[in-house]
Amino acid sequence: MNTGKTPSPAPGVESSAQPSAPAALPHDAKILVAGHRGLAGSAIMRALKRHSLPRVVGVSRAEVDLREQAAVRDLFARERPDYVFLAAARVGGILANCRYPADFLYDNLMIAANVVEAAHRVGVAKLLFLGSTCLYPRAAPQPMREDHLLTGPLEPTNEAYAIAKIAGLKLCEAFGRQHGLATVTLMPANLYGPGDNFDPEGGHVLAALLRKAHEAKRAGSAAITVWGTGTPLRDFLHADDLAEACLFAMACKECSGMFNVGSGEDISIAALARLVCETVGFTGGIVFDPEKPDGMPRKLADTGRLNALGWRARIALREGLAATYRWYAETCAKHGPEPLSP
Repeated sequence: MNTGKTPSPAPGVESSAQPSAPAALPHDAKILVAGHRGLAGSAIMRALKRHSLPRVVGVSRAEVDLREQAAVRDLFARERPDYVFLAAARVGGILANCRYPADFLYDNLMIAANVVEAAHRVGVAKLLFLGSTCLYPRAAPQPMREDHLLTGPLEPTNEAYAIAKIAGLKLCEAFGRQHGLATVTLMPANLYGPGDNFDPEGGHVLAALLRKAHEAKRAGSAAITVWGTGTPLRDFLHADDLAEACLFAMACKECSGMFNVGSGEDISIAALARLVCETVGFTGGIVFDPEKPDGMPRKLADTGRLNALGWRARIALREGLAATYRWYAETCAKHGPEPLSP
């Protein structure tokens, strides 16, 4: 197991990501973070460190293949965690989802099934499962509420991922009803931050745009190309805000079932591309490719349920974007043009 280093908080963000409420997890609790080197998992590790919780075990895919039931059962029997953050998943942008639907469906089904079942077997106190706002129907009313889930067809470009994650969410509910397993599912908006995957083909839109603009600036390119029309609206949530929401929901006795997590604001992809170029200092043009898919027209999460319990996002997009770019640029300087990715 890895209990070592995770990506450091991006400069300028640490102070903005302070807890929404005092941590209430028992100080001596053993905590397992599945997927601790990914974007969400590494942010959860940073949050646990901020809250001075010492008994934390990180599990990356290099150490335990969560798709293998025997390996997962052995992990849980050996570590016997009290609390589990299930942040491990196969994730990616539109291109990756379109190219590898079988991988997105199979891997995420197996990860959820194995981890939830193993958590029940060892009697964990609570498990937190990470979903996504892309699980909602393509034409869901905006902003999307938790009761909009399964009320219409999914967005085709991420259908495989969404089906697998919905199955994981429902598995948590089923284990709760049948076996009394305490779970909570968070549905985050589009995530970004240090530790993201900046691959222009496999990564999510914000990270991919940062890399494109960065490389275009260094190369003196005249323009960058952005997939789609630029009209879709997205809610972007810094990973450190999600991490604080995860600790909040894990410790909160009233937090069971499903809760949206978002910034409460959305921005068009076109406006995001302009903000990214401004942040990076790229002064060239932006060309949109309408032959490429847009994905869902709009994804804005209604966070009223979690806000009512005391949690709110704290990191503004401009601030978080600038800090993420600093992290990316520093990582590139240390490790070359291929920055660390989960």
